[in-house]
Amino acid sequence: KGPERYEAALEALGSTGAPDPDAVCIVPLLPDGSVLLEREFRYPLNSWCIAFPAGLMEPGEDLATCVDRELREETGYALRTDADADAPALDPLPQAGYSSTGLTDETVHVVFAQVEKVADAQPEPAEFIEPFLLPIADVPRFLAENETPIGTRAQLVLEAFARRR
Repeated sequence: KGPERYEAALEALGSTGAPDPDAVCIVPLLPDGSVLLEREFRYPLNSWCIAFPAGLMEPGEDLATCVDRELREETGYALRTDADADAPALDPLPQAGYSSTGLTDETVHVVFAQVEKVADAQPEPAEFIEPFLLPIADVPRFLAENETPIGTRAQLVLEAFARRR
């Protein structure tokens, strides 16, 4: 981007508030008190990595549609259709955040989602993803024993779960 595009984006941000998200990061919660995570091979690391389901938003796609699509593709889970008023199926953070302010202007909207298993996962051919459930009560042990790299967003949320005891 040239200086003109940056200046225009800065002016637009000042007048419209938070930027539209480029991607979603989903914290999938199950009725039994488990959280759904992924063990995914990440080419830049040449390693497996622990993360939450995530993905890019399609042009014009609303947040709920994107969350449900990414969940189904990567994990075989979907937004719960029977979520009650005390636990809405989708509970997004107030605004999208920047992935890495020193490297990119990509924004990611983190959402907590009540989910249920509906089918088998259908990842893209180049994606190697292994979904797994972790009881939230076991998060402290998992963090203490895990040796697989953890994505920052997943690490922060898991640490928050572990520290709220």
